[in-house]
Amino acid sequence: MQIVFSSLYEEKCPFTRDYNLIKSELQNLGDYDKTCIETAFHGVNNIVLTEWGSNIACDVILVTDGCTGIGPGSLKESLSTVSQRTSSNAFPLPFTFPAKLHIVCIAAPNDPTLLKSRPLYQELVDISGYEGSILLPENLLNETSVNNLFQKLAEDMYTSFKAILKCGNLESKVILSPAPVPYTKITDFDYQTYNISDVIDVCGFISVADVGSPMAISRHLILPASSNMKENPLLKTTEIDLTTDDDTADEGRIPSFCVLLHGALKVENMAALVTISENWFGFIYSWADSKKKSNLMLTILMPGSDSVPWLGDLNYLHCSDNFSNEVLSSFPVRPAEKRSYSQNSVVWIRQAGLQSDIQKILRHARKLPEKTQQFYKELNRLRKAAIQLGFLDLLSGLASIFEHECTQLPGTAHPDCAIQLTHAADVLRKTQTRDIKHIITPLPTNY
Repeated sequence: MQIVFSSLYEEKCPFTRDYNLIKSELQNLGDYDKTCIETAFHGVNNIVLTEWGSNIACDVILVTDGCTGIGPGSLKESLSTVSQRTSSNAFPLPFTFPAKLHIVCIAAPNDPTLLKSRPLYQELVDISGYEGSILLPENLLNETSVNNLFQKLAEDMYTSFKAILKCGNLESKVILSPAPVPYTKITDFDYQTYNISDVIDVCGFISVADVGSPMAISRHLILPASSNMKENPLLKTTEIDLTTDDDTADEGRIPSFCVLLHGALKVENMAALVTISENWFGFIYSWADSKKKSNLMLTILMPGSDSVPWLGDLNYLHCSDNFSNEVLSSFPVRPAEKRSYSQNSVVWIRQAGLQSDIQKILRHARKLPEKTQQFYKELNRLRKAAIQLGFLDLLSGLASIFEHECTQLPGTAHPDCAIQLTHAADVLRKTQTRDIKHIITPLPTNY
């Protein structure tokens, strides 16, 4: 993705793998009215959240001439007012998604303007909260030093993560994009860092419906690695070739296990359980961003064999063909220990669970006023679960359902039914209802 900015920002090029498009847009850049770096960061937040959400890590590269602007909108003024901002005018850093900020200054290292700007740039990197950097050309400012600067940036940030995808005797070289990073698990008294292996081994296959939506650390595209990549003799062994190789006509004729797996998972609506390190698992599945194009994706789970509670211990999963139907159990797996307390938790792993809870409330609503206590008990239970999960849209949606139910009540319905439904809809839309300790009570009536 490519953004230009001044007092406003403009998206010149969306997220794409078309390098020629990116190069052509770089050649068409123009001059604008002023330098306002804060505006650019607001644009980055908006575009990345729309495209990828708040969980996918991205690298943000700010290319500048070393100037931070003057007057209103300058970087110095923006940083001086960070602590005075309100929620409606918050500073865009740290980003609303995991991101490393790299600032590339195309200016001579001894430039007086750059010397004044560098502390401000360092403050931006510190506020971003991750291991960012400030990059400068070495020695003199010329074409060679700038080329070396971006070559070093590409080597540090965009080196592909190459791995081998294996399933029994079948294997295929693949590339994960974006490259996965080590994961550090922090507990009360200890921390442990996990590194992903370069061998992704398929353990077995499971229905996508049984997998559900488990908590994930990151998600990555799985791309087949070219088996006959040509080396550029003009580059050193540690350098990255930024040019494109158009001689890929024969790639489609070479059998690829990666392509075979993608097609099988897509047709069968299955997911492949894989190991990415010792006692660390993930799922490979086919994901479609449109009706015509689908991609092979890897979801990396939390380290450990109990990262998906409703599947049980992942180390104990076996092929169902080895057991009789009488022995087989279905998902979700119930815990072996019997709890000694009443568990009244809400679980919405599947869509049917949420629909069932809403329908239960509506059944009580149609039997008001006899079921008034049960109606408000289930309503408060669902409202509390929605707030805990951050599913606040459910509250306004439930209010709309109640209003619709009022219009569908038969003529024989009790008057208190419409009154209580209208009362519940009004309360669900109030801001104090977002407090998890708040309890919705029945509206006193004379009926």
